[in-house]
Amino acid sequence: MDWGTDLWDQYDIIEKHTQSGLDLVEKYVKFVKERTEIEQSYAKQLRNLTKKYSPKRGSKEEQECRFSNHQSFLDALNEMNDYAGQRELIAENMMMNICIELTKYLQDLKQERKTHLSEAKKAQQSLESTYKQLDCSKKRFEREWREAEKANQHAEKTDLDINATKADVEKAKQQAHMRSHVAEECKNDYAAQLQKYNKEQSQFYFTDMPLIFNRLQDMDERRVQKLAHGYVLFSDTEKHVMPIIGKCLDGISRAGSNVNERNDSLALIEQHKSGFERPSDLEFEDYSQGINRTSSESSLSTPKGPLDLLGKNKSKPFWLFSKKSKFSSPLTPFSTPPAPSPANGPPSPKFGRDPLSYCLKEINKTVKPRISSFRTLRRTPTATEDFGHLPPEQRRKRLQQKIEELGKELQKEMDQSEALGKMKDVYEKNPQMGDPTSLAPQINQTTQNMERLRGELSKYENWLTEAGGRGDTLRYSSQSFNNNGAHDTYSPDGAHSDEGTPDPSHAIYAEFDDDFEEEELTAPIGQCTALYNFPGSSEGTIAMQEGEVLSVVEEDKGDGWTRVRRSNGDEGYIPTSYVSLALNK
Repeated sequence: MDWGTDLWDQYDIIEKHTQSGLDLVEKYVKFVKERTEIEQSYAKQLRNLTKKYSPKRGSKEEQECRFSNHQSFLDALNEMNDYAGQRELIAENMMMNICIELTKYLQDLKQERKTHLSEAKKAQQSLESTYKQLDCSKKRFEREWREAEKANQHAEKTDLDINATKADVEKAKQQAHMRSHVAEECKNDYAAQLQKYNKEQSQFYFTDMPLIFNRLQDMDERRVQKLAHGYVLFSDTEKHVMPIIGKCLDGISRAGSNVNERNDSLALIEQHKSGFERPSDLEFEDYSQGINRTSSESSLSTPKGPLDLLGKNKSKPFWLFSKKSKFSSPLTPFSTPPAPSPANGPPSPKFGRDPLSYCLKEINKTVKPRISSFRTLRRTPTATEDFGHLPPEQRRKRLQQKIEELGKELQKEMDQSEALGKMKDVYEKNPQMGDPTSLAPQINQTTQNMERLRGELSKYENWLTEAGGRGDTLRYSSQSFNNNGAHDTYSPDGAHSDEGTPDPSHAIYAEFDDDFEEEELTAPIGQCTALYNFPGSSEGTIAMQEGEVLSVVEEDKGDGWTRVRRSNGDEGYIPTSYVSLALNK
């Protein structure tokens, strides 16, 4: 069954049906386009949300990421950012594979439909033109035949008329014969036009129009098939990213599982442990002995008791730590009160002329201190170079950190000095490559930097020793090249000796002489397995195949990329959501 056979007389229906199909395709394209706008808006809102709650670089929140619950929240934000990227990918694929493709296909269908309908219209106009010629020929034949009948009747009437002459009879007969001949020609022309019209009508209804209708049917079926494929793509586009979205959600679950409340507590202790000892109990100091005196020692009346004297100085503040040093030992004991004078004897020299005033002063000193909260114990100290403003434990850590930084800088200068020495040797052996004396300023500057760093390193090591840490944590073998290309060995105090006659009295740093000989590759922090293929076509990225195992060199910093390395040494960045990470604990 086809349209050309069964719908040969339903031209208007076919025209409306095909137009309705094209309208449906256009409507579906608009629907998908609005869906992509919703996905893009959703992804944008998710990205703004993650950006809003992500810690700023160098902020206090970023410093809190050392705690697992803070870090897990940051990991959840990163996964949510990757999730937003997948929503953007859904919108992009829908736009490319459905909207753009169907829009282009719709334009082709409209042009094809227009062509078929134009052919049908031309065939119909041709048939109508042939019918008009047939109708004109028919009317002419009808008119001429009537004229011929009239002419024959007039000739017969004239022939029967006895008054008519012979010439009139001949003339009437000739006129009738001529009209009959013209009518016969019109008859033949009418028959020919009728035969032509019937042929064209048969061609129109049995060949031309069925062919056009069948082409329209094929076009409409292709439209339906393409539209159905668009429906499938609408679902498959989202299904394709569902595994990655599932990985993002699994990542959020892993972030929650990685929270370790015990480690967070230990990290807080490690970060803020001061190292101070708890304050000891205050000693009781008996000042009542200074009040027990004879009435003859003073004409002033004896106060009723110590409690009557406390009210005058209740508002006087008391600091747990002295103002000179915040971290001095808490509550230095008061001086011992003076011994009581013997009965009826001379007063103690500390009492002076008025022993009662002295007693009042001493009692005021023993007023119970008022400590409203621990906030009053925390004052902002002035930062010092030896970190003496920090608690003991924190001071040791900062000194240790500073020593490590100075050690790295010193090793860098040592490497540079060695490189300059080698370059100078090359220049001396091959003068055409360069002038050895041109390197003297750089060598001198490097030597000065090394001496300065050694001095600072020694200073901080001494402070670390005073703070109770190890003073010989870092030792460096500091060899440089003098202007003559000979090796010199430097001691921390800046003195140097020839390589062949080392001075045992000079401390030589010798732990890291091999560690920094040359720049080494960053040690992997874990491994990852590729979940999907990645072409790695962009600059800085690296391609990978599904199932490939790579070494993780640098974790995701929040931008959705992880730095990895192959076994052959190739390094590059890959999308974090495309791999399964297994980091070293």
